[in-house]
Amino acid sequence: MHILAFGDSLTAGYGLPADQSFAAQLERRLRDLGRDVRVTNAGVSGDTTAGGLARLAWSLEDKPHLVVLELGANDGLRGLDPVRMRDNLDAMIRQCLEAGARVILAGMRAPVNWGLEYRNQFDDVFPELADEHDLTLYPFFLEGVVRDPSLVLDDGLHPNAAGVARIVDGILPLVLDELDALEKAS
Repeated sequence: MHILAFGDSLTAGYGLPADQSFAAQLERRLRDLGRDVRVTNAGVSGDTTAGGLARLAWSLEDKPHLVVLELGANDGLRGLDPVRMRDNLDAMIRQCLEAGARVILAGMRAPVNWGLEYRNQFDDVFPELADEHDLTLYPFFLEGVVRDPSLVLDDGLHPNAAGVARIVDGILPLVLDELDALEKAS
């Protein structure tokens, strides 16, 4: 099975050796569990949902069975319009589904500095899209990581190798469920 980890610096493994990125750690964990998988790291540091939309078609040419879609953090950091972010994510989800891939949507939370209205509008995008497209939602990609200084790099934003391992721990059951569904369908 081919899994595409499609996202920004959180997926790419910013500041980490390649073998400690999200994709590399996820692939190792799945293989340790006896799964025959390949996880492609399609993370680009600094990417927004608009950037992701612009490059997604190329990444889908390799025909992934499952896409872990993790984008939105940079939209939030830059205070970009949540309606645009939603439209971009919606278009990416549609492309993935049309390419025959299942999708796990990884949610993000808006920074508090943009105010409550922005935060609510931003944070609602992920569960709304998951419901609309009947997708598996991992509510917050950085769950259990962001408030623990031992799990982030010195910048306070990006997970270190232990932080990435924590993310993999959290999302792994959802990935396994998706792989099981794919195996049953084939």
